[in-house]
Amino acid sequence: MNKASASSSLMAAFSHCVQQVRNYDYHHYLCLLELPHNMRKAAFAVRALNVETARAMDVASDPRIGLMRLVWWQEAIDKIYANKSIEHPTAQALLAVVHENKISKAWLKRSVEARINDARKEIGDAPEKIEDLEKYAEDTMSTNLYMTLQAGGIRSTAADHAASHIGKASGLLLLIKSLPYHANRNRHFSYIPTEVAAKHGLLVKHGNQAEIHLDSREGLSEAVFEMASVANDHLQMARELAGTVPAEARPVLLPAVPAQVLLDSLRRVNFDVFDSRLARGILGVPPLLYQLKLKWHSWRGKY
Repeated sequence: MNKASASSSLMAAFSHCVQQVRNYDYHHYLCLLELPHNMRKAAFAVRALNVETARAMDVASDPRIGLMRLVWWQEAIDKIYANKSIEHPTAQALLAVVHENKISKAWLKRSVEARINDARKEIGDAPEKIEDLEKYAEDTMSTNLYMTLQAGGIRSTAADHAASHIGKASGLLLLIKSLPYHANRNRHFSYIPTEVAAKHGLLVKHGNQAEIHLDSREGLSEAVFEMASVANDHLQMARELAGTVPAEARPVLLPAVPAQVLLDSLRRVNFDVFDSRLARGILGVPPLLYQLKLKWHSWRGKY
């Protein structure tokens, strides 16, 4: 392949990544548009991988096929770091950015492995504690922020800690928002931890087996409130670090804004995840209002 053809192919790969994030992760797509140009390519490539792995089980006709797809991505990352080309646009974009920006292989592997472990629980038990969900959120969401900070050459313990909290908050809140979707798919796996479900009367025992039932709207709202409160704590802790986070890192931390928007939307519907208002606009608010909130935070250098 000549240089012009290679350049054209790479541009197409990055365009694919941008479109994937726009189509399936729109609230974060708008966040990434606020990043400086030197971080955008890496951020979109990393987020596109997150879209690929997050959707793998949902688009597969058979859970085993979805799991195979996730394992394929795990192997693809090894090939990328061995500088081997892969005929997949997201993989091609990642190949370019990981070598150009020295992105840590450990973060990419960790994000995919978390999805694989989650996929293997499809027919297994729910997480036991909220801490289990926090770890999953860190592995799948915080890692995106860590890698974007790396791409920008930002080395800051305060920024890393804030990214950890924002990723955990984002991940927890998106898992909460997804509860109706998974309930409609009749999954035997719920993202409500058994400890929380038992506390709010959602855990039903059948002999030695226990299942989480979402029939009690009051009990479900109480469980969601407990989970959302943990997410809120993470957002508060991230903001307490704002004074020590370098200015160049703050655009990376803008995903705190959609997390707060979703949290506020949950409050407005009294934490009833089946309320149809949550599905309106962007995370339950009109698109223009969401974009204004994001622009306002970006302009002020806040998150």
